[in-house]
Amino acid sequence: MDHPVSPRFDFTISATDGAARTGQIAMQRGVIRTPAFMPVGTAATVKAMKPDNVAAAGADIILGNTYHLMLRPGAERVARLGGLHGFMGWSKPILTDSGGYQVMSLADLTKRSEEGVSFKSHLDGTRHLLSPERSIEIQRLLGSNIVMAFDELVPTTSTREVQAAAMERSMRWAKRSRDAFDAGG
Repeated sequence: MDHPVSPRFDFTISATDGAARTGQIAMQRGVIRTPAFMPVGTAATVKAMKPDNVAAAGADIILGNTYHLMLRPGAERVARLGGLHGFMGWSKPILTDSGGYQVMSLADLTKRSEEGVSFKSHLDGTRHLLSPERSIEIQRLLGSNIVMAFDELVPTTSTREVQAAAMERSMRWAKRSRDAFDAGG
């Protein structure tokens, strides 16, 4: 089952004070007050908190992790269970990362190419290819309201040349991500 990504959003500034500002992002699943408190629900849960506790703590949005959800419980399974909203029991907006952070954080388990990143699962050793297109497809299956383009992160200690090459690849992957998003997954 495919879960629609929020078709549009509106941003309004509520107040300013010098360079500071507060605002609201209004979208299909609710309003996100900015600056935003966004708890991380890496594996479709904010640890030690029920969704109503997360909302009571002031969160208008939760972040989910594409890489971890791809491996377990699996994007297709989450989709069958109503997307992340149904799976988690969270009715407000959800932002999913692209999985690109794991390019850096799990570098010993990855092989990078222009096609994408081949991961060796840290859970069972199986291989998975995460490309810009697959990242968008997974985020769509998860029912994310705010989808991130697939990118290549490198350590800040990398040489300028390595950082520039990663930025250039990220720009190419961003175009492929947008094309996949516009094509519907």
